[in-house]
Amino acid sequence: MVYPLTPPLTEMLMLSIVNRGDSYGYQISQRLKPVSCMKDSALYPVLKRLSENGYIEAYDKIFQGRNRKYYQMTDTGRAYFKMLSDEWTLYVAQVQSIMEGAGELVHE
Repeated sequence: MVYPLTPPLTEMLMLSIVNRGDSYGYQISQRLKPVSCMKDSALYPVLKRLSENGYIEAYDKIFQGRNRKYYQMTDTGRAYFKMLSDEWTLYVAQVQSIMEGAGELVHE
């Protein structure tokens, strides 16, 4: 991808995935692959930060005889996700406005 993921955008995308249903790290990383070249090892510090900030909670679940850590959204996380989503929507609209020339300055 040409456009890098900023930390807030990365958090928004990760929260978006977890918001749709409890998810585990590898599942999140695979979903992010089309827009990010983020290594799996870089994913876990972000998940830890989201957890430490109270946006997600982790719990363990046995899957095929192995322990798997799942993440679920908290109410605080939903509020943070909404704020990030609203900011993203505004940002995209402003970028689109520039690209379409809306509000363009007229040079005389």
